[in-house]
This record gives sequence, C-alpha cells and structure tokens, in this order.
Amino acid sequence: MPELPEVETIRLGLVSKVLNKKIKRVWIESSFKNKISPNAGKFIKLLKDEKIKDIERKGKLLIFKITSDDFILVHLIMTGQLVYQSSKGSLVAGGHPIQNQEVLPNKFTRVQFDFIDGSRLYFNDVRKFGYLKLVDKLEMEQAKARYGVEPIDKDYTFEYFNKVLSKRPNQMIKVLLLEQKDISGLGNIYVDETCFAAGVKPQRRIKTLSKVERKKIFINTTKILQKAIKYQGTSFSNYLNSEGQLGGFQKFLKVYGRVGKPCLMCENSELRRIKIAGRTSSYCPECQK
Repeated sequence: MPELPEVETIRLGLVSKVLNKKIKRVWIESSFKNKISPNAGKFIKLLKDEKIKDIERKGKLLIFKITSDDFILVHLIMTGQLVYQSSKGSLVAGGHPIQNQEVLPNKFTRVQFDFIDGSRLYFNDVRKFGYLKLVDKLEMEQAKARYGVEPIDKDYTFEYFNKVLSKRPNQMIKVLLLEQKDISGLGNIYVDETCFAAGVKPQRRIKTLSKVERKKIFINTTKILQKAIKYQGTSFSNYLNSEGQLGGFQKFLKVYGRVGKPCLMCENSELRRIKIAGRTSSYCPECQK
C-alpha cells in the first residue's frame, strides 16, 4: 500500500506535470463508476475544460484543486496507481506496481484524464479499492479533518505524541501508529521500520513503554519518513520504463519484507513475523524488547 512518502512523491511528480493544463475529456471505466462521487456523469461534465490548479496531500489522501470551491479527493488505497503520460509518451508514475504498466491504457485503467496538449493522466487500480470524489471546499476540509498530525509537521511535538499515546494505554503501539485519526501518514512499512529503529516490539502495549522508548519512537517516525521522502519512497519511483518501479528507500529497509532473514543489526537472530490488526509485522526478537 502506498504510504505518506510514496503519495508525497506522486504529488511532487504530478505538480511539475499537470498544473494549469486544461482537461479536454474524462473517461471512466464502467465497473468503476460506483467509486466516483457524486456520480460519474456529473464528474465528467464539471471537469471538462477545467484545470488542475494545485495538488495538496493530507496523510495518504491527494487533493486536486480545480477551482476555489471544487476539489477532487484521490485515494489509491491498496492497489491504486497514478501515471502521467506526456504527449511524447514519457511517463511519470507512482503507486502500486503493475505488470507492463508502461502500456497505457491497460486493463486496470479506471479513469483517464485527457489534457488539451495531448498529455494524459491515468488512474489505474488492480482491485478497485481506490476512489475519486468531486467535493466542495467544506467537504474537502471535513475530509482533511479526519486525518491527524503528520510526523513531518511542525505541530508534531513530543508533547502531542505522548498525549496521544497516553489516551490508549492498553493498545499495541503498532495499532495506534497505523490509525490515521491522531497521527496520519504512517503505514505498515514505516511503522515496522520505526519500531525496529526504536528497539521496541510492534506488539508492545503502550502502558509498558518507558518515556525513553516513547521518545525513540517519536524521533524515528519523523526521521524515517523524512528519509523515505528523500529517496522517493519504497514501492515506486518516477520511471521511464518498467525497471523503475522501486523507490530508493528499498535499500534502507531493516525489517520490512525480510522475515526469516538474519537481523542486519545483531546478525544473530532471525527476523520473525506476527499478525497485528490483520497486518503482517516484522521484527527482531533480540534487538526489539
């Protein structure tokens, strides 16, 4: 699933490509029309001849500004992907890797924006979990309000973090970090990496964490996300062909995706797997307490 660094990389890539381009046509695949709000007909009609003025992000949610009172909320969920194709055919993409994704449109293309200059923006989704919603300013603000402070925000302080943790003493630390209500943008990859860097098992109950351990978790949520953004995330990158699917942070992963392999830190223990809130979690039984 694309997480904050991946979605931020998508945003930055698209900002440099699609802003202020007039939309000539919008096509929506018939089986995906129920994932378009308020409805496919209105979506297509209202966007014709409009421009994408800006692209913002809150957590994993992308917000396309069309007018001062019209916005498109775009969420990739688990298997979504956005691909920009220039009029010359070069690509900028981000999201869930799809086999032969350089062939466009493909069987996973659900929405296609055609711009007046001949370039296109594709929303592809393998399992059709994602969505696009055309909303007004009030609805946009309400959507943003569902997401908490991001670890890369200036408002993300240790005092705030500790207060959030203290409200849920019996919850596992990973469960809390995966929720988006108070702390947004963290997903399975970066929570596992954060817990490892902090030396804390993801299944630890919050009430058992010392102040030092809480501080380590707090510091590493920010540190790891910032580094992942710098290296354009883990599951994708800007690319010109199918060889460019993996983000640069892939090489820095310590536990995620390495279950059964030796720990890179202690070199003695084999990384283990545990299910937490339905998500597979990786950790080192030696380095994490």
